[in-house]
Amino acid sequence: MRAIGALATGEAPTADEAQDGLEILNEFLEYCSNQKQLVFCIQEAIHELTAGQYNYTVGSTSADLSSTFTGSIAGTVLTVTAITSGALSVGQILTGTGITSGTAITSYGTGLGGASTAALGTYNLQLSNTFASGTIVSYVPRPLRINSGFVRVVSSIGGVLDYPIAVITDEEYELIGLKALSGPWPRAVYYQPSMPVGMLNYWPNPSQGEMHLFCDTILNQFSTLNDTVTFPPGYKIFLRYNFAEFLLTEYPRTDPQIAAQVREMAANTRAALKRTNMQPQQTVRFDDILVPGRRKDAGWILHGGFN
Repeated sequence: MRAIGALATGEAPTADEAQDGLEILNEFLEYCSNQKQLVFCIQEAIHELTAGQYNYTVGSTSADLSSTFTGSIAGTVLTVTAITSGALSVGQILTGTGITSGTAITSYGTGLGGASTAALGTYNLQLSNTFASGTIVSYVPRPLRINSGFVRVVSSIGGVLDYPIAVITDEEYELIGLKALSGPWPRAVYYQPSMPVGMLNYWPNPSQGEMHLFCDTILNQFSTLNDTVTFPPGYKIFLRYNFAEFLLTEYPRTDPQIAAQVREMAANTRAALKRTNMQPQQTVRFDDILVPGRRKDAGWILHGGFN
């Protein structure tokens, strides 16, 4: 509000102005979420596959991509001591009596996600809470889109193996004649971004595995005016001037020169973030065994034998 001249230095907004600003800010974050180059992190959604089930819902506490576990929260640190069902991953929203609405896991601590014993430990949250040890339910937010993924399976000779899966369109999914065809693990996923929960459709029908999906999701919302959140470098000034640009429609009598300066700063900071977050186009990759001139190595087993 100071940036657009609606408030003078030291002047506070009214309660109604502050609440209106908070609502517009959250709408602005949703707008940013739909611009891929403004999102600094791709969420990895992890969930266990159930033998014989190839359709999974995502986006709420009652959806399939949810987790129930025993944990406690001190400030912005979640400590998980036992997992009852599901799997943990960064980006999940926590729910429970006394937990602030919208509290999300923002990064790993000693816990590494998933459903195994490696998932036990600490995780970092974006909102401070106090929660004595008890049952917590978390869920994966509804993705905007699925970018890529892999399935992790336990090898019969020990250890785990990761197999990439294809993300297919609805037209490609329609061409599959036997959608319930059984297989050891999925080779493809079709995501239907329905509301309020999305639907994941795997093929073939898996008998095992742990899915790791890399998704674009809505940026976390601010719950109150006093939320403390952490952003990467450059986002503070980006939010200041791009949010100010959004507020210009609420204050149409803003001085034209100030409005022009705000729009220029908004465009500059937006362009800087897009350059930082831009990912180079994926180049075509070939398996080393197909490229002439490669020396033989101990990785031959991945190709079924020497060439």
